[in-house]
Amino acid sequence: MSGEIILVALIIIGLIGRSPIISTAACVLLIVKLIHLQRFLPSIERRGMELGLLFLTLSVLVPFAAGRIQSKDMIGAVTSWPGILALVGGAAATYVNGKGLEMLKFDPQLIVGMVVGSIIGIIFLRGIPVGPLMAAGITAILFKVFKLLMDRF
Repeated sequence: MSGEIILVALIIIGLIGRSPIISTAACVLLIVKLIHLQRFLPSIERRGMELGLLFLTLSVLVPFAAGRIQSKDMIGAVTSWPGILALVGGAAATYVNGKGLEMLKFDPQLIVGMVVGSIIGIIFLRGIPVGPLMAAGITAILFKVFKLLMDRF
Protein backbone atom coordinates (compact mmCIF):
# COMPACT_ATOMS: atom_id res chain seq x y z
CA MET A 1 0.00 0.00 0.00
CA SER A 2 1.45 3.38 -0.97
CA GLY A 3 2.15 6.11 1.55
CA GLU A 4 -0.52 8.36 0.06
CA ILE A 5 -3.27 5.78 0.54
CA ILE A 6 -2.20 5.20 4.14
CA LEU A 7 -2.24 8.96 4.80
CA VAL A 8 -5.72 9.29 3.27
CA ALA A 9 -6.87 6.36 5.42
CA LEU A 10 -5.44 8.09 8.51
CA ILE A 11 -7.26 11.29 7.55
CA ILE A 12 -10.55 9.37 7.32
CA ILE A 13 -9.86 7.47 10.55
CA GLY A 14 -9.05 10.75 12.30
CA LEU A 15 -12.28 12.30 11.05
CA ILE A 16 -14.37 9.29 12.07
CA GLY A 17 -12.66 9.15 15.45
CA ARG A 18 -12.99 12.91 16.00
CA SER A 19 -9.22 13.31 16.25
CA PRO A 20 -8.37 16.50 14.39
CA ILE A 21 -4.69 16.22 15.27
CA ILE A 22 -4.35 12.88 13.48
CA SER A 23 -6.29 14.19 10.46
CA THR A 24 -4.31 17.42 10.32
CA ALA A 25 -0.95 15.68 10.66
CA ALA A 26 -1.83 13.21 7.92
CA CYS A 27 -3.06 16.10 5.71
CA VAL A 28 0.16 18.05 6.18
CA LEU A 29 2.26 15.00 5.33
CA LEU A 30 0.08 14.22 2.31
CA ILE A 31 0.53 17.79 1.06
CA VAL A 32 4.30 17.52 1.59
CA LYS A 33 4.32 14.35 -0.51
CA LEU A 34 2.00 15.67 -3.22
CA ILE A 35 3.96 18.87 -3.79
CA HIS A 36 7.20 16.87 -3.91
CA LEU A 37 8.80 18.16 -0.73
CA GLN A 38 9.80 14.70 0.48
CA ARG A 39 13.29 16.02 1.20
CA PHE A 40 11.79 17.61 4.33
CA LEU A 41 10.36 14.34 5.67
CA PRO A 42 13.59 13.32 7.47
CA SER A 43 13.71 16.73 9.18
CA ILE A 44 10.06 16.46 10.17
CA GLU A 45 10.70 12.96 11.51
CA ARG A 46 13.81 14.06 13.41
CA ARG A 47 12.49 17.33 14.84
CA GLY A 48 8.70 16.95 14.76
CA MET A 49 8.41 15.34 18.17
CA GLU A 50 10.64 18.01 19.70
CA LEU A 51 8.55 20.81 18.17
CA GLY A 52 5.33 19.17 19.33
CA LEU A 53 6.67 18.80 22.85
CA LEU A 54 7.90 22.38 22.78
CA PHE A 55 4.44 23.71 21.91
CA LEU A 56 2.78 21.41 24.44
CA THR A 57 5.13 22.65 27.16
CA LEU A 58 4.56 26.26 26.10
CA SER A 59 0.80 25.82 26.44
CA VAL A 60 1.16 24.27 29.90
CA LEU A 61 3.45 27.10 31.09
CA VAL A 62 1.24 29.98 29.85
CA PRO A 63 -0.58 30.33 33.23
CA PHE A 64 2.81 31.03 34.85
CA ALA A 65 3.76 33.63 32.24
CA ALA A 66 0.30 35.22 32.42
CA GLY A 67 0.54 35.50 36.19
CA ARG A 68 -2.50 33.31 36.84
CA ILE A 69 -0.43 31.01 39.06
CA GLN A 70 1.38 32.70 41.93
CA SER A 71 4.12 31.34 44.20
CA LYS A 72 1.59 30.81 47.02
CA ASP A 73 -0.44 28.61 44.63
CA MET A 74 2.68 26.55 43.92
CA ILE A 75 3.45 26.06 47.61
CA GLY A 76 -0.12 24.94 48.24
CA ALA A 77 0.04 22.58 45.30
CA VAL A 78 3.07 20.70 46.62
CA THR A 79 2.03 20.58 50.29
CA SER A 80 -1.49 19.17 49.94
CA TRP A 81 -2.39 15.53 49.28
CA PRO A 82 -3.87 16.30 45.86
CA GLY A 83 -0.75 18.32 45.05
CA ILE A 84 1.60 15.53 46.13
CA LEU A 85 -0.42 13.01 44.14
CA ALA A 86 -0.23 15.38 41.15
CA LEU A 87 3.57 15.50 41.53
CA VAL A 88 3.75 11.71 41.59
CA GLY A 89 1.31 11.47 38.67
CA GLY A 90 3.29 14.00 36.64
CA ALA A 91 6.57 12.20 37.30
CA ALA A 92 5.02 8.82 36.41
CA ALA A 93 3.45 10.22 33.24
CA THR A 94 6.74 11.69 32.01
CA TYR A 95 8.48 8.39 32.70
CA VAL A 96 5.79 6.48 30.77
CA ASN A 97 5.94 9.02 27.92
CA GLY A 98 9.72 8.57 27.75
CA LYS A 99 9.28 4.82 27.43
CA GLY A 100 6.68 5.49 24.73
CA LEU A 101 9.11 7.65 22.79
CA GLU A 102 11.72 4.88 22.98
CA MET A 103 9.16 2.36 21.74
CA LEU A 104 8.10 4.58 18.82
CA LYS A 105 11.74 5.00 17.78
CA PHE A 106 12.29 1.24 18.07
CA ASP A 107 9.09 0.18 16.29
CA PRO A 108 7.39 3.11 14.48
CA GLN A 109 4.77 0.93 12.74
CA LEU A 110 3.08 0.50 16.12
CA ILE A 111 1.54 3.93 15.54
CA VAL A 112 -1.10 2.28 13.33
CA GLY A 113 -2.33 0.10 16.19
CA MET A 114 -2.24 3.04 18.58
CA VAL A 115 -4.25 5.22 16.19
CA VAL A 116 -6.87 2.52 15.68
CA GLY A 117 -6.89 1.77 19.41
CA SER A 118 -7.34 5.48 20.16
CA ILE A 119 -10.29 5.63 17.78
CA ILE A 120 -11.84 2.57 19.43
CA GLY A 121 -11.35 4.28 22.79
CA ILE A 122 -12.94 7.50 21.52
CA ILE A 123 -15.94 5.81 19.94
CA PHE A 124 -16.71 3.01 22.41
CA LEU A 125 -15.21 4.24 25.69
CA ARG A 126 -15.90 7.97 25.17
CA GLY A 127 -12.22 8.67 25.74
CA ILE A 128 -10.11 11.64 24.77
CA PRO A 129 -7.01 11.10 22.62
CA VAL A 130 -3.94 12.37 24.44
CA GLY A 131 -1.41 11.64 21.78
CA PRO A 132 0.96 8.99 20.57
CA LEU A 133 3.49 9.33 23.39
CA MET A 134 1.12 8.30 26.16
CA ALA A 135 -0.38 5.57 23.97
CA ALA A 136 3.13 4.33 23.18
CA GLY A 137 4.09 4.51 26.84
CA ILE A 138 1.13 2.42 27.88
CA THR A 139 1.93 0.04 25.01
CA ALA A 140 5.51 -0.23 26.31
CA ILE A 141 4.25 -1.10 29.79
CA LEU A 142 1.77 -3.65 28.41
CA PHE A 143 4.56 -5.11 26.27
CA LYS A 144 6.79 -5.57 29.34
CA VAL A 145 3.95 -7.12 31.37
CA PHE A 146 3.08 -9.44 28.46
CA LYS A 147 6.73 -10.42 28.06
CA LEU A 148 7.06 -11.15 31.79
CA LEU A 149 3.92 -13.31 31.70
CA MET A 150 5.06 -15.18 28.58
CA ASP A 151 8.51 -15.82 30.10
CA ARG A 152 6.85 -17.46 33.10
CA PHE A 153 4.95 -19.98 30.98
